[in-house]
Amino acid sequence: MTGRRRTRSTFPLLTSRPVRATALSAGAVALCASLTAGCGVIPGATGGSGDDPVKVMTWAPQDTDATNKPGMPAMARAYARWINGHGGIAGRRLEVLTCNDHNDSVGAAKCARRAADEDVVAVVGSYSQFGNSFLAPLEGAGIPYIGGYGVTNDEFTGTLSYPVNGGQPALLAGLGKALAATCGNVSLVRPDTIAGDELPTMLDSGLKAGGHAEAGDQLAAEDATAYDDQADQALRYATKDVTRKGCVVPALGDRTDTFMDSFRRAREEFPGVRTATVLGSVDQTVINATGGADGPYEGAYITGWYPPASDSRWDAMKKVINEEAFGDNNIDPADAGVQTTWIAYTVLKAALEKIGAGGQVSSDTVRQALDGGLRVSTGGLTPTLHWPYEGKLAGVGFPRLVNADVSLQMVQHGTLVAARKSMGGINGIADMTQTLENADVQ
Repeated sequence: MTGRRRTRSTFPLLTSRPVRATALSAGAVALCASLTAGCGVIPGATGGSGDDPVKVMTWAPQDTDATNKPGMPAMARAYARWINGHGGIAGRRLEVLTCNDHNDSVGAAKCARRAADEDVVAVVGSYSQFGNSFLAPLEGAGIPYIGGYGVTNDEFTGTLSYPVNGGQPALLAGLGKALAATCGNVSLVRPDTIAGDELPTMLDSGLKAGGHAEAGDQLAAEDATAYDDQADQALRYATKDVTRKGCVVPALGDRTDTFMDSFRRAREEFPGVRTATVLGSVDQTVINATGGADGPYEGAYITGWYPPASDSRWDAMKKVINEEAFGDNNIDPADAGVQTTWIAYTVLKAALEKIGAGGQVSSDTVRQALDGGLRVSTGGLTPTLHWPYEGKLAGVGFPRLVNADVSLQMVQHGTLVAARKSMGGINGIADMTQTLENADVQ
C-alpha cells in the first residue's frame, strides 16, 4: 500500500539579505518635490510619510482545477477597507494588492516578482503550494512573508518567512495522535505532488506517538474528477485488521469532496470504516454539501489550527466581515484560509505599530520589527507569536515553526464542533511540538 516517494530536497537557510533603502534623505525629498517627472519610488520605502499608503500583497490560487482559496485575498481587501475606515495603522492607510498564483510554480514566481516590482513591504496571509518558487524571489528582494498557509515545509525554513500556524505538519501530527487510540489500520490518501510527499511523515509522527503503526500511503492525482480506484484501495487497506475499525484520511485539499463521492459508493462494501481529515481539506461548507448528519463525515475527527468558528474569540473578525464584506460569498468565517489571513494582518498591524507613526516603513523595517523581539497577541486564537532565529523544531527541519498548536474537532449532527476527546491539551488545544520533534523527517 505504501506509494512511491520522491527524494526530498533541502533548501539552505540564507544567512545574508540584500540591504534595501530605509529612508529618503532630506535632499532627495526636496529634489523629488521639485520635479514633475523622473523621480521614482525608492525600493522598499513605501509608507515613509503618514500620507503614503503602506503597500502589501496577498496571493492565493483562484478559478483552478485544484485547490482554490479566494477567501484569502477577499479577506485582505475587507481588512484594508476596515482599517482605513478607522484611521489606518499608526496613521497610515493600507493598500492591498492581490495576485492569483494559478496553482502552478510559474504563477507563484510571477506573483513574487510582482511583489518585488511593486515595492510591497510584505506579503501577508497568502496560500501557495510552491514555496521553492516564490520564497527565493521574496528573499532576494528582502520582502517578509507573513502568515502563509503552511502548505509546504519551505515556509518553515525560509529566514524571511513568519508563519502563524503549524501548517500541514502540525495538523497531521495532531490527527495521527488522535486516531492512534481509536483506529485500526489508517490509510492516508494524499496528492501525488511534492507538497503531498511531505504529508505521510507528519501523520506517522502522531500515530507513533500514540503507539500506532504507520499509515498506508495512497497517492492520487490532485486534479482528478473521480477517485474510485483510490477509495477502493484505501478501504481495503483500512479493513485488513478485522479486530478494529479502520480509518481513511483524505488530505486532498479542494478535491477531498470529490474523493468522498467515490468513497461513499465504495464504502457500502466496507461498513464501519471511519473518516478523519484536516481543515483545509474539509470545512463546514463541504460537510453541508455532502449530506450533513447523513453524510460521510458524520463522526469524523478533523484537526485545525484555531478554535472552532463558533468561538467568541472570532467575534472581531466577524465584525469586520459584516461591516466590510457582507454578502461576499468568498469570505467564510469558518474557512481556515480566511482565519489565517486575519491573524497574519494582525501581525502586520503589530509590526507597523512598533515602527510607529514617525518611523520609516519599508520591507527592511517591517522585518526588523518582526526579528527584534516583537511579541504579537492574537486574542487567544494562537499562542503569543514571536519568531526567534531558530525555533524549537529546528532540529527536524522546521526552524521557523513557532506555533504547533492544534485543535481537535469532530462532526456531530452535521456540525463541526470542538471534540470531547482530548489530546492532552488545554481548552481543546494541544501543542504538537514534542510530537514533531520525534518525526522521522528525511
